[in-house]
Amino acid sequence: MFKSFFLSRQWFHWSIAGTALILFATWYRVQLDVKINEWFGTFYDVVQKALAKPGSITIAEYWDQLQTFLNIAMIFVMVAVVLDFFIKHYIFRWRTAMNDYYMAHWDKLRHIEGAAQRVQEDTMRFASIMEGLGIEFMRSLMVLFAFLPILAGLSAKVTELPWIGPVHYSLVWVAIGFALGGTVLLAVVGIKLPGLQFQNQRVEAAYRKELVYGEDHHDRAQPPEVGRLFGNVRRNYFTLFFHYLYFDVAKWSYLQVGVLVPYVALGPTLVAGVVTLGVMQQIVRAFGRVESAFQFLVLSWSTIVELMSVYKRLRAFEMQIKAGGPPADAQPQPAGAA
Repeated sequence: MFKSFFLSRQWFHWSIAGTALILFATWYRVQLDVKINEWFGTFYDVVQKALAKPGSITIAEYWDQLQTFLNIAMIFVMVAVVLDFFIKHYIFRWRTAMNDYYMAHWDKLRHIEGAAQRVQEDTMRFASIMEGLGIEFMRSLMVLFAFLPILAGLSAKVTELPWIGPVHYSLVWVAIGFALGGTVLLAVVGIKLPGLQFQNQRVEAAYRKELVYGEDHHDRAQPPEVGRLFGNVRRNYFTLFFHYLYFDVAKWSYLQVGVLVPYVALGPTLVAGVVTLGVMQQIVRAFGRVESAFQFLVLSWSTIVELMSVYKRLRAFEMQIKAGGPPADAQPQPAGAA
């Protein structure tokens, strides 16, 4: 899964140089986001000044503020579009490297249940998910490095926290505490999902294999056998739906409550009137960035579950290569075999 792409001289420019380019572009986007955060503070202070004292700013100053945002936003859009285009090619090259490696050992793999699906579908899914999670993880780290100092500095403007009182670096501690609490909560609530996703792929593969056999053999894919295999699919999906039900309740409740957290933390400060509207916007936005960076596992848990199931399938696939091929008496497994 990794060595065929990252340890291959053939794919050096895409794997190593390409990864470096993606990380640099991601870092640049974070820096643009920092500039936008600064703009929010300036812009809302200008708005507050204009509303508090009519005629205190000119229309030219107002348009200038909007033009500043537009300049930053257009650069952000251009970088995002070019980066997404490059990433699509990057992912397909990774899939190509895995595909070439597996096909070079196809004689050792062809007897494995769902071998065709693993080469044709799981390689693309694995490369895509790994790239997405990897970049998101690095982006979270970069956001922390960029916004933590900003949030720490803005915390000096917060007079006290509700029910707690004055706390040094208060907003930083609130963001960390809320994010860690959500991570533990969803990890516990979603503990059964990886196994169910893996089992789901197995029953789907068994059902699909029987249908493929039925295309060439009239005695296969008969109603009783197809009904049994699809019953396994239905049963596993319904179990998965049930577990995702309470997982989604916990996830979305947590995320919606999170919208109010910075405003709750700022309650005494806002009531005391010691910050401007622009500073409040900077705090809320910086808090959201830091909080979302700490919530990497929370926001990515469903994707991580899918990655774990795909990894298990491909790992078993590669173990067959290391074992030196199928047993001497290996035959295609009967329909429904897991």
